[in-house]
Amino acid sequence: MAQIITVTNQKGGVGKTTTASSLICGLHQRGARVLGVDLDPQGNLGFSLGIDIGDADTVYHVLKGLKPLESAIISTDYGDILPSDIMLSAAEVEFTAPRREFMLEHHLKSVRSEYDFIVIDTPPALNILTVNAYVTSDSLIVPMEAEILSLVGITQLQETIETVRKSFNPNLKVLGILLNKFNARLTLSQEVLELAQEVAGQLDSRVLAPKIRRGVDVARAPAHGQCVLTYAPRSKPALDLQEVVDLIAGDRFPPKNSNN
Repeated sequence: MAQIITVTNQKGGVGKTTTASSLICGLHQRGARVLGVDLDPQGNLGFSLGIDIGDADTVYHVLKGLKPLESAIISTDYGDILPSDIMLSAAEVEFTAPRREFMLEHHLKSVRSEYDFIVIDTPPALNILTVNAYVTSDSLIVPMEAEILSLVGITQLQETIETVRKSFNPNLKVLGILLNKFNARLTLSQEVLELAQEVAGQLDSRVLAPKIRRGVDVARAPAHGQCVLTYAPRSKPALDLQEVVDLIAGDRFPPKNSNN
């Protein structure tokens, strides 16, 4: 039965898609069966992993009940992907049926036993798509930049998580806050780390030990249809993100070059 992990933050540009694509790619490299689900209407997850949507079925068609989930999954060199496109932006208006918070969970049930991990990338908003991801997930990872403004809005995120726990998914956990663009030599980064630790405590969680350092390869990789782990595996961000993969994979899926 797949472990379902959602990467979430209502603020844009904090590294959600980079984190999600790296988890998908890194876990797949270790032999895990991985499904990536793109719930962002911008479709950046699929683009980052080299998918040309074209006329293909997407998560929109699945949630609307127009296509079975299996027909919309695209196999890539980095794992299976359920892609998205701009049509999903109408979700708040179009998805109005009772129990609409459980749409994604309902569809994922048919494939959950076929994967070890399902990684969900969410839009920069706390809308019905994000709530669907929370309802079906075991845990959340919250990426944020090592900047003060990235902390703004975390209170709203906390309220949404608590609402989902009370009403839909009492077992939802926050795996941790992931600091991106971190520079240990900067006073600002250290100040943000301290504040993030306080916020993590309010979420009954922690700041993840790996801190993701800056690197231009993170921005370059999507243009080549790759995650940074394959585009620049020895870059600082890739090495840091591999540590995050280590945390998620645990002993079940050690690195291929591991001697264990």
